Amino acid sequence: QVRLVESGGGLVQPGGSLRLSCITSGFVFDHYRMAWHRQAPGKKRELVANIGGSGGAINYTYIVKGRFAISRDNEKNTLYLEMTNLEPEDTAVYYCNAPDLGTGRGGSWGQGTQVTVSS
Repeated sequence: QVRLVESGGGLVQPGGSLRLSCITSGFVFDHYRMAWHRQAPGKKRELVANIGGSGGAINYTYIVKGRFAISRDNEKNTLYLEMTNLEPEDTAVYYCNAPDLGTGRGGSWGQGTQVTVSS
């Protein structure tokens, strides 16, 4: 059974940092491209960053470029998102995604972790 479980969200002040983790199981992790998406209240879900199976081919949405860093540890089957210099506009539920895995819309998804940036 494919599982993607996010953690690391929380409340942080503007300018602060958080590190999200996504522990996966049920598939050969390093065979799949992985991604982080987010969905703010009242807005569509948007791609934040993605990364190839070997850790290369990294892409970011322009909004987070230079502030966020996606990475993966293929020995631990875990995906990460290091977020720095957070802004209130980064407030959203963040989702771990394997876009090419499974038959669901957009691939396979975690349940999400809430990130709130507020003073």
